[in-house]
Amino acid sequence: MRLFVAINLPPEIRTALWRAAQPLRDLDVSVRWIPAESIHMTLKFLGDVPAEKEREVVGAVESTVAGTSRFVLPVGGVGGFPSRRQTRVVWLGCEPVPALELLQDRLERRFEAIGFPISGRPFRPHLTLGRVRRSATSADVRALEPKMEALSYEAEVDVRSIDVMQSELSSRGARYTVLHAVELAA
Repeated sequence: MRLFVAINLPPEIRTALWRAAQPLRDLDVSVRWIPAESIHMTLKFLGDVPAEKEREVVGAVESTVAGTSRFVLPVGGVGGFPSRRQTRVVWLGCEPVPALELLQDRLERRFEAIGFPISGRPFRPHLTLGRVRRSATSADVRALEPKMEALSYEAEVDVRSIDVMQSELSSRGARYTVLHAVELAA
C-alpha cells in the first residue's frame, strides 16, 4: 500500500479553492490539475508500506498527535515549485503556524523511529493544485506566472484531524482514500 499522512480540507474550502483557481485551468496549458476532492496537505509521505504494517503506521500517528489540540491553518497565496518562473508544481501556500510545524517535526521523528527515513527536504506547507506535464512548453509555464500572481484566495482551515491516507495510482491520476482519521483534542 502506498501511504502518507495528511491534513484534509473541509469540502466547502476545497470547493471554494477549486472555483478560485478556475482562471489557471482556463489557460488550457499542459498541467494535470488536482481534482477538488483530492486537495490535501501532505505531512509525511511513507511510500509503499506492507499491509501488515498499517496498524503500526496508524499507531505512530495516534501516539504522535495524542494531546495535540485543534488549530487554525491560514491558507492563501499561489506559487510554484521550484519557482514561479520555472513552475513544475502549482500550489496554494499554507502559513507555517507553530502548531503545524511542531506536529510535522514530531511525525518525522516518530516515523524515523519505526524505520521511515526523515525527508531530506525542508517542510514547506502547501496544497498542490496541479503538476506541469513533461510535454509542457516554456510558453505554457510563462502563461501561468501572471495568472498565479493575480489569483487571490485566502481561508482559514480548522484542522480537526490528521489522516492516514492511501494513494492508488492509475493512468487517470492518483485516487486518495482516508484509511484512518486521528482526531485532535478539542
